[in-house]
Amino acid sequence: MRSESHWRQRTGFDKLRYMDWTPLLSTLTGAVIGIAATLIADRNRWRREEARHALEVRREVYTEYVSALKAAGEEIRAVALGDYMSESARDAAVREAVRGTGIYTASERLWLMGPPQVVQAGNEAFHRLRAIRDAYARGVAVGSADDAPLIERRRKAMAQMRRLMREDLGIVPLDIE
Repeated sequence: MRSESHWRQRTGFDKLRYMDWTPLLSTLTGAVIGIAATLIADRNRWRREEARHALEVRREVYTEYVSALKAAGEEIRAVALGDYMSESARDAAVREAVRGTGIYTASERLWLMGPPQVVQAGNEAFHRLRAIRDAYARGVAVGSADDAPLIERRRKAMAQMRRLMREDLGIVPLDIE
């Protein structure tokens, strides 16, 4: 019969039992740390790219919205300066001038992409423009005493909206409006 030591030699039991596990554990630990660090770095890079992309999209949305508001204001002013045979013809022309500027599409994009404070300010600027549109449609003359407070409220709403948009984009305020 063979002894127990013979059995250990044949199975390599002694080699496993007395083997130095430190290099293997160090290698495995290093691999886990390396993989984890790579995954964390990739995740952080993805987040930065997503934030950069979201900022660019908001910048485009804001530019589109402000441009549409300005265009709508200019269009309704130009229409209001024209001569119309009837009040209904003037009303229709002023309303059509606003529709043709793309303000409604730009407004929806702002509602989808903007933070609440910017959406609220943009909505206020839009309502100030609509008040002017409605006044012109009723026959208020451009540059009249009735027109001046409407223009001033719109100017203040636009300034507030731009300030909040710049703040959201990380751009310093202009302090000139």
